[in-house]
Amino acid sequence: MHQRTWLSILTLPIVTAFTYPVVFQQAQPAARIEVGRASQADPLAGMSDIQDVLTLVRDNYVDVPDMEKVVRGGIEEALERAHPMNAYLTPEELRLPDPGPAQVGLTLIKKTIWAQVVAVTPGSPADKAGIVVGDVIRKLDGDSIGSMSSWELERKLKGPAGSGLDLVNYDNISGQLKKINLKRELAQRPAILLRREAKGTLVSLPDLSAGRASELTGLLAGVDRGLPLVIDLRRCAGGELAEAARVASLFVSDGPFLTVQETGKPDRVLSVSTAATPPLPKVVILQGYGTVGAGEGLAAYLKKQSVLTVGERTAALGIERNRILLKQGGAVELVTRRWVGAGGEKLDRQGVTPEAPLKVSRPDEDPLPKVLEILAAKSKKVD
Repeated sequence: MHQRTWLSILTLPIVTAFTYPVVFQQAQPAARIEVGRASQADPLAGMSDIQDVLTLVRDNYVDVPDMEKVVRGGIEEALERAHPMNAYLTPEELRLPDPGPAQVGLTLIKKTIWAQVVAVTPGSPADKAGIVVGDVIRKLDGDSIGSMSSWELERKLKGPAGSGLDLVNYDNISGQLKKINLKRELAQRPAILLRREAKGTLVSLPDLSAGRASELTGLLAGVDRGLPLVIDLRRCAGGELAEAARVASLFVSDGPFLTVQETGKPDRVLSVSTAATPPLPKVVILQGYGTVGAGEGLAAYLKKQSVLTVGERTAALGIERNRILLKQGGAVELVTRRWVGAGGEKLDRQGVTPEAPLKVSRPDEDPLPKVLEILAAKSKKVD
C-alpha cells in the first residue's frame, strides 16, 4: 500500500474538526436534530487510536515505512477529501522563497492523481499552446500530480519570466496525450472583447478584477439597447466579489448579491447598489466550467433576477482559503469560507446550473448564433 494512503481514513477526524462546522453551519434546525440523533458519537473519538495504529504499523509492517511520510501523506489525503484546495505545508516548505512572478495562465484543481484545467487566461502561454478548460494534466516537469498538494501544484505553475514548464496534457477534444513545453510570462491584464452582430452583441469578460465595471460601462455605451446582449463568462476566472456586484448593477436592479458563510461568524450579505444609469435589457449569460469564483456569484445573481443563463454548470469554486500555522512549525491552507449564490446555490459544491443547457464543442466555435436561437425559443414560449 502506498505510504500516502496509510492514514487517509485515520486522519479524517482531524479535518472534520475544521470542516464540519463550515459545511453544516447553515442547516435548518430540524436537520440539525436529525444529524444529532443519527450520530451521537464524538466525530473525533477515533483520534485516541491513531497513535496505537502508528505504533503497530512501525513495529509490524514487513518493510519499515518512513513514518514521517506516512503521517504527512495521511494528513494530505484527509485534507483533500474535505476539499481539493486544502493543503498541508511542512516547516521546510514555509521557508521556501517565492518561485517567481511569471505564470503560464492555468488554474488547476487536483483530482486525486491528476489535475483538471478549470481556467485558461486569454492570451497566456497555455492559451497559445491550445490548452482548454476540461483538459487533464498528468505530470508537471516529470512529476506525478498525485504526490503534490494543491499548494505545490500552484507553486509549480509559477517561476521567473522566460523559465520553462513541461507538462503532460490529455487533450479533452482530441482524446490524445500531448507533451507541451510552456514559457512562463508576466501576467498581462486580458482585454474585454466586444463583438457587434446584426442580431446581437457578444461581450467576453475574462475576469472580475477591479475596474471591470467601469470598462464595461464605456464599452456598452454605443450598444444597441434593443438587441440581445450576451455576456460570455465561460473564461471568467478570478476577481473580486465587490467588482462582480458592480458589474451586476449594469444589467439588473439592486438586491442581495451573495452570502459569505464562515464558521462562528454571522453570515455576511453583499448587495448590488442601484445603477447610475438604467440597466441594460435583453441580457443573456453564457457560462461554463471555466466560470470560476466571482463569476459564479455574478451568474447566480443574474439567474435569480430572471436573466436567461445558457451553457454548462460552473466550476463550484466559490471559496476563500486561510493559512493556519501549526505548533510544530508547519501550516495548513484550509477552505474556511464559502459563498452562497443569490438563488441559494452552494458555490463551493454545486456551482450554478444554467437554465438552458448548451455545450460548445470547439474553442473556435461561435456561440452567439446558438445562444440567440435559445433566446428566441424562450421568448416565443413566453408570448
